[in-house]
Amino acid sequence: MKLVYDVDERPPFGKNLIYAFQQLLAIIAATLLVPTLVNLGTQGNTEVTMSQPAALFGAGIGTLLYVLLTKKKSPIFLGSSFAFITPLIGAASFGYFGIFLGALFAGGVYVIIALIIMLVGTKWVDRIMPPVIIGPTVALIGLSLCGSAVSNLNNTSAGDYNLLAIVCGLTAFFVTILASVKGDKNIRMIPFIIGIIAGYALGCVFTIIGTLTGIDYMKIVDFQPLVENFSTITLKSFVSVPDFTFMGMIKNGPSALQGAVGVVNVLLLFAPVALVVFAEHIADHENLGSVIRRDLIRDPGLHRTLLGDGLGSILGAFFGGCPNTSYGEAIGCVAISGDASIFTIITTSVLCILCSFFTPFVAFVNTIPVCVIGGICIALYGFISVSGLRMIQTVDLNDNRNLFVVSSILVLGIGGLVLDFKVVQITSIATALLVGIIVNIILRKGKSPAEEAAEEDAKYKVDENEKLF
Repeated sequence: MKLVYDVDERPPFGKNLIYAFQQLLAIIAATLLVPTLVNLGTQGNTEVTMSQPAALFGAGIGTLLYVLLTKKKSPIFLGSSFAFITPLIGAASFGYFGIFLGALFAGGVYVIIALIIMLVGTKWVDRIMPPVIIGPTVALIGLSLCGSAVSNLNNTSAGDYNLLAIVCGLTAFFVTILASVKGDKNIRMIPFIIGIIAGYALGCVFTIIGTLTGIDYMKIVDFQPLVENFSTITLKSFVSVPDFTFMGMIKNGPSALQGAVGVVNVLLLFAPVALVVFAEHIADHENLGSVIRRDLIRDPGLHRTLLGDGLGSILGAFFGGCPNTSYGEAIGCVAISGDASIFTIITTSVLCILCSFFTPFVAFVNTIPVCVIGGICIALYGFISVSGLRMIQTVDLNDNRNLFVVSSILVLGIGGLVLDFKVVQITSIATALLVGIIVNIILRKGKSPAEEAAEEDAKYKVDENEKLF
């Protein structure tokens, strides 16, 4: 798919604002869900309450720092990371200082790896993670999210299986793909906005009918967040300062951290997970590079993307509590819309910051049915999977060495093998990636330089006539 706007191209102001709002809609559900899940996971009297608006602010400010450190060459958004939900729940018992210290340790791992790469280069990354490894891993990231998309399709305010919710979600999906493929140039640039509006509107119709007739089954949209926000009309109903993490640190102090024991516990919670997420960082940037036809590992360089991700995560957590990570939803949005402009990402970040103070917006987002979000995620996650499969096109699967590597990654990842060492849990994607790397090293031992050079050339070969549709 040819990009409509390349990385360094600036869309007209009005269009750029619309494209940025679309990116915002693509990432906002996941970004706001992480603090909600952390709050649900904490037990008993906790000193920490994660704030949705603060997480949104943290994602925006963290992405701006990432853009700066990557020299405005990597159009990706950093949002709240799901990989750190369990560590965040554990760190909640150590107060706000524990939450931020965890993000500091996680980001510090990235910074250390970035410094090592600055000293020794990235050739070791190319050798350990060639296309035969990265391709199926990227595909796996998309495929592993399929269950989430399908689960969301059936999710309503009532919470039971609901065919009308599925209809709303599939309406959002079909409208999205029709807008992307059949629409004119302007419509093709904003398919997610069109899809969400269609699914949301249909859900509202069902909900109004259900409310008038007293049929709970038809109540797809839950307007309660908006009702609660405007229950009393005050200034806070429109504008309020988020509950930033640093404010909690100042208010409660470091006493809950429990000294050196608490510091070590937080380190063990966060640092191992950061090492696992490092592999996904590489896969995401390889994936984005294949979409925008640029090698981000070499320019701006893996050390810069890691620094941007790590320091952006620390800065984001200082405000929002949640460590951030590169979002596949943002990559999918770039792939489908054809807008890779870094100015769109910057505008999206600014919108996140502004919207975090605008309480009606956060309330409105919480009224969007997750079945509608699930519908557009079918397209988003599908594109992530397809991007990985496109990388495998340069790999000779008639060679059993390649076949075993790809098959081991896909089977273990889709099968959901998780390695639980109590202190740290290695996710199914990371487990599949590690096994794939080991299999590849064993089978490639003694491989000739000519063979390695041929694979390296094939990695960056691009078919100009190649299309996603």
